[in-house]
Amino acid sequence: MNETVLVVDDEERIRSSLRGILSDEGFRVVDTGNAPRVMDLIASENPAIVLLDVWMPEMDGIELLRRIKAEQPRVPVIMISGHANIQNAVAATKLGAADFIQKPFSVSGLLGSIARALEGDTAGPQVSNRLAIDAEPQAARRAAVRAGAIPQRTLARSIVMGGQGLHTGLKTGVILHPSPQGFGIVFSSLADETAIPARLENVTDTGYNTTLTSGGRSVRTVEHLMSAMHAFGIVNLLVKTDDEVPALDGSALEFCKQLSEAGVAEQDAIIEPIRIARKIVIGDEGAGREFIKLEPANHLVIDYTLDYPKPIGVQHVHFELTSPEAYAREIAPARTFGFVREFRRMAELGLASGGRLDNLILVDDEKVVNTTLRFADEFARHKVLDLIGDLYLLGRPLYAHVTASKTGHSDNLAMVKAIRNSLGG
Repeated sequence: MNETVLVVDDEERIRSSLRGILSDEGFRVVDTGNAPRVMDLIASENPAIVLLDVWMPEMDGIELLRRIKAEQPRVPVIMISGHANIQNAVAATKLGAADFIQKPFSVSGLLGSIARALEGDTAGPQVSNRLAIDAEPQAARRAAVRAGAIPQRTLARSIVMGGQGLHTGLKTGVILHPSPQGFGIVFSSLADETAIPARLENVTDTGYNTTLTSGGRSVRTVEHLMSAMHAFGIVNLLVKTDDEVPALDGSALEFCKQLSEAGVAEQDAIIEPIRIARKIVIGDEGAGREFIKLEPANHLVIDYTLDYPKPIGVQHVHFELTSPEAYAREIAPARTFGFVREFRRMAELGLASGGRLDNLILVDDEKVVNTTLRFADEFARHKVLDLIGDLYLLGRPLYAHVTASKTGHSDNLAMVKAIRNSLGG
């Protein structure tokens, strides 16, 4: 028997549209506009998935979701709404929704969401059907790995996090979905199907954060999440968010905790890390000068020198990305920082509206004014965190020895461009 989809929506027009779309895809469709009947229909029809409207006259869809997950936790539920925002999506996903999509939805977006839910939040058929792979391609994959390639990776299950944007000051959140091999890291919204691949060509701002733009839509402050993705080697991921990734506590620590709990799934396809064959320099190399340099190495090694006015001063950090655990321990906890006078200038530009005492290190002319440092050199470690995130806009892990002095986002992206040009891409 074909898998059954239960559609719950008080609008007949929506139910009719979904019946046609899903029937054409081979699903058996049962639909209702009567929310109180839903639990009985789940018991009698045994649906493989439920599409549930948020706003219905007889019963709040969120309350119905809560009841479904309490009584029938095995049934995946995708929430649909004509008035969606990321906070609603975060709330629904925390209650157990497999996904949250906004009306009017595209056919491809709807079917992609259903496919992810039916696969049980695995990384797609390339992972779940691993035992069905022929021996010859598997042997070729093993040989490629021995030659230096690495398996593509995605999340083992979805992650949801809520928070506030550092620069917009608005409540926001992220939902991270496992994605198939070859997908890449792609940012998307609930409101439309605009896809913003996390690639150099989509970078539009590197002033106080890294901003990606495509199709008239932008996402700010992606660098902390991208840094964690780089450390965990995740190359395929769908990131649903609003206009800014949440700042959380100003570091990448919570991202690492959530990634560790969710787990990373290796996929059947492989990817070649970028290996540097010759020295590349951006800026004027020399002591006390602003520059960033790359040289060959067997993994990512970073030597970073920070030189700020007092009370920060000169700090140097040496870090080798040998494992996610090393990153989570040595780099991820380092928080965003800024001077009080700098935040006044940023406020004039409409930035840092979400800066609070618990999501950044605030410094005046004499001291840190709002927190206790996690490391004596936390400021330089955060620069390394940002650098690791910006370098991941190459789309794959980088194996190189990076020496950087007094650099920021614009220098990092200039190096990414130089690396891409050196590869002929």
